[in-house]
Amino acid sequence: MSVENFGSAIGEAIGASMEKALEEKLIEIADLYGCHYLTSGVRNTKSGTKVKKLLMSDNYGNEYDIDGVFANENMQPLILFESKYIRYKKHNRDKASWICNAHSAVRRRYHSIRSSIAVLAGNWSGSSQAMMKSNEINLFFIPFELICELLLEVGIEFYWGEKEKIKAKDAWYKYNNLTSE
Repeated sequence: MSVENFGSAIGEAIGASMEKALEEKLIEIADLYGCHYLTSGVRNTKSGTKVKKLLMSDNYGNEYDIDGVFANENMQPLILFESKYIRYKKHNRDKASWICNAHSAVRRRYHSIRSSIAVLAGNWSGSSQAMMKSNEINLFFIPFELICELLLEVGIEFYWGEKEKIKAKDAWYKYNNLTSE
């Protein structure tokens, strides 16, 4: 696999790893309470039925790719979930706005939804957090410093500046060589 931006690649890998771990835990919790945790939907296409990302519509037919949803035994959505990792605060306003817009629009359509939750990792500004809280999104944080500490325990230096491509490349290769444990 050819990688152009090693910093971006490791960021995406960390985000995917976080989402996978969260999904595993949420499936356990859903089972405990007789619910379902959904992360994808089924769509009918010309070539047959395919599993796709979880798209939920608002009252106007706009579709939003939601990371996950708890649904009851009747498949009514109860809790919306998002997990987002960002390294640089300059990106968090767009992601926070998207979460606010998507969750608010979907909640207006599905009156069974009781909560929206966002698990945020990395560097999130106070203003973005305030915006999400004002949109009734419950927030849980994984601080950037904790991610750096955990990676350092397995020999990966994750503190680097935005332009330090050599450090990012080194971190990417070391991260790729980690085992699933």
